[in-house]
Amino acid sequence: MNKWAILSGIEGNLAAYEAVMADIKRQGDEIEALYILGDLVGPRPEVEKVVERVRNPRNGELEPLVCKGWWEEQCCILHGLGPTGEADDLLAQYGGETVKLLWDSVSRQTVQWLRNLDFGFFELDCLLIHGTTVSIDEALTPDTSPIQMLDRLTRIQANNLFCGRSGLAFQYHLQAGSVTTGITTLDSPKSPETMTISPRQIIGVGNVGRTPGVATYTLYTPTTNFVEFKTIRYGVGQGFQRNSVKAISS
Repeated sequence: MNKWAILSGIEGNLAAYEAVMADIKRQGDEIEALYILGDLVGPRPEVEKVVERVRNPRNGELEPLVCKGWWEEQCCILHGLGPTGEADDLLAQYGGETVKLLWDSVSRQTVQWLRNLDFGFFELDCLLIHGTTVSIDEALTPDTSPIQMLDRLTRIQANNLFCGRSGLAFQYHLQAGSVTTGITTLDSPKSPETMTISPRQIIGVGNVGRTPGVATYTLYTPTTNFVEFKTIRYGVGQGFQRNSVKAISS
């Protein structure tokens, strides 16, 4: 049964990426596609080695499909290639030392490659993206309201939205139902409109590189719509294990 392996948040952590690739390799031909939903790079000295590793898969490995994430956007901003001229968000969240480390760790050549990455991927009835269709910085979580979740799905008519911005692994179900909306103006109220909703889901795919020694990623089976979360513990004496994550319905 063919599956997709969906990663996000490697953040320049080569050991974490190697641990996940080793786990994927053990599953043999079951994996037919490999997606990296942004934040491939991060403020780590080995980030160039990670980019080289991803861009040059070894024999028998799938070629990853990589889209742009928040850290990629920050790299572009630092080099004057982003949507804004100043890295204010990066500086406010992480401080000047991290800004300098990111600048020193990512070459101009790599930034040019990051600049040309896709914003996301639409496959079958699935959108795979770092943030949301509204913003690369927007993080969906299990606490996000159902109305906001529904809005992010209906903007692109997807039944399954895979995202990595929050770094969390979760499965959020929107059940079948309907939503009625109406607008009242100074002239007269507008007739309400009712939209029928089919079952849909939002999946947070986890984070590979942020937590030392622990990498979380997602497996998805398109033919059955089955989602599985995998937690890999790597390092000396760690071994590998799989953890389950509960689904959330709204």
